[in-house]
Amino acid sequence: MSEPLISTPSTNIKEKNLASTCDFCGRLRDSQDLVTPDGAELKGLVNANVPRKESTAICAECLQLLKRAKAQVESHVAVFDQNEYVLPTPLRMDAHEAFTGRGVTIAFLDSGFYAHDDLTKPQDRIVAYHNIFSPDEDLSALEKSDVASWHGMMTSVVAAGNGHLSEGFYRGIAPDAKVVLVKVGRTGRIPEKNIQQGLEWIIDHATEFGIRAVNISAGGDFEQTYLENALCQTVDRAVRAGLIVVCAVGNAGMAPGHPVLPPASSPAAISVGGLDDQNSLDRAKRGMYRSSYGPTIDGLQKPELIAPGIWVAAPILPSTPTADQAQLYSALDAAADEELRAIIERSPGIDRDLDGARDLLVPLLRQLITIKLREGNVINGNYKYVDGTSFASPIVASIVACMLEANPKLTPQQVKRILIDTAERVPGVEIERQGWGVVVPRKAVEVALALRT
Repeated sequence: MSEPLISTPSTNIKEKNLASTCDFCGRLRDSQDLVTPDGAELKGLVNANVPRKESTAICAECLQLLKRAKAQVESHVAVFDQNEYVLPTPLRMDAHEAFTGRGVTIAFLDSGFYAHDDLTKPQDRIVAYHNIFSPDEDLSALEKSDVASWHGMMTSVVAAGNGHLSEGFYRGIAPDAKVVLVKVGRTGRIPEKNIQQGLEWIIDHATEFGIRAVNISAGGDFEQTYLENALCQTVDRAVRAGLIVVCAVGNAGMAPGHPVLPPASSPAAISVGGLDDQNSLDRAKRGMYRSSYGPTIDGLQKPELIAPGIWVAAPILPSTPTADQAQLYSALDAAADEELRAIIERSPGIDRDLDGARDLLVPLLRQLITIKLREGNVINGNYKYVDGTSFASPIVASIVACMLEANPKLTPQQVKRILIDTAERVPGVEIERQGWGVVVPRKAVEVALALRT
């Protein structure tokens, strides 16, 4: 970075009391509270901002701020040096503009869901909701911001959200698809028997609600051959019934004790790993996310395909502390310098760091706001960027919906074959990690359309 991260405070404050004034924030401190940064990189960062002294004394709060700034720059420089914003999924994937999942219903199995505006406005596209713990629960349950709701809300909106809260910018690849939401968990890991129960309900109600594709962003209990595993057998039954089942493979790489588990280990499923495209349209920058991969206990290579598993735009669950913080950070980021302190004073208790930092010099306050945005992965007050194969999987499910819009007669086997045949391998990455490569929505839809009779 060519410019200093934090500007130097005014010299008149520093000259007032050099012995007990922090060289960064300019606030008076007890002498014992001032420290000299350790490490060449951190010292260089300090000296770049306070160039008039060879030995700089700063307070512990500013030292922590500097360390956090350095960490955030290192982790985000690749993406934010090339773009001022996170790319929307249809753009980064070059999705076909004419096909948006119209007439197709995707079912989602997850811990919980929320009726997000991107699914319900201007038209409500949630056609059914089922809770395996409370089968009589109606759609009104989706209006509660429960802690278990955020994951399923994100997976469903990543696939089928229309970007209502972003004026259509952060939409999914299938923004016109209808959705069926099946709650199979509460908090924490979802037991395999719950996933199986939810999938059985989908099979039984597929015709009633027009379900064609199923997304499962959850893993089972342990390794077991698909010939004996009940969940894998249920996946096979779903596919034989005409459903396309798309599953996330997990996020543990090839770490010992973290294999690809059911349902992703099922040969009938389309299993999806993660791509790291560095939020760029430049294919030369493509690399791999830390996806789990096979072979499975049965010797099957998983995943078959990969899709973006990081830098994925997703909604923030409304009426939560995370939402309050994102709204505050975004408001501060957009505000004029003279408005910053007033905004913080009007928002007490949302962020303790900001509560205690409102008297900082404006350059330091701006740096803290940037850190908060990066630490929270905040895009704006309504969206953040997320990572995990949990979000790569619904991207593939949304492509499937577009393929079925183009050709409703496609069988699950044809869909899987088209996705594999049109995928693009990432050069220099082992086949075991990427399968047949990155899904290519436009080509997949065009091939589906060409097979229509």
